[in-house]
Amino acid sequence: MRKSRELLLRIYHDPRCRFGEVVVCYIDRGAPGDESCVEGVRIRELDSQYMEIESAVGVSPIPYHRITRILYAGKTAWERGARGQH
Repeated sequence: MRKSRELLLRIYHDPRCRFGEVVVCYIDRGAPGDESCVEGVRIRELDSQYMEIESAVGVSPIPYHRITRILYAGKTAWERGARGQH
C-alpha cells in the first residue's frame, strides 16, 4: 500500500499531474465532523513528517498520520485503511 506522503510526492513531481487538482482531508479536532480538507494550491511544503498548509491564521503543519483521504480530480486516490492501493 502506498503511503499518503508517497502519493502526494508522486503527484507533485509527475509532469502529467496538476497538484492543484489534489484535495487532502485530515483529522482536525473541533472542525465539523473533526475533519478538514485543503486544496493542493494551499499546500506550501511536503516535509518528511508533515505538510505545511496555508490557512486564514498563517501556515500550519499537518502530520501525515492525520490524513484520512486524498482526492485527485474529484476522485478518491487514497484512503486510510483502504486495501489494494498501488
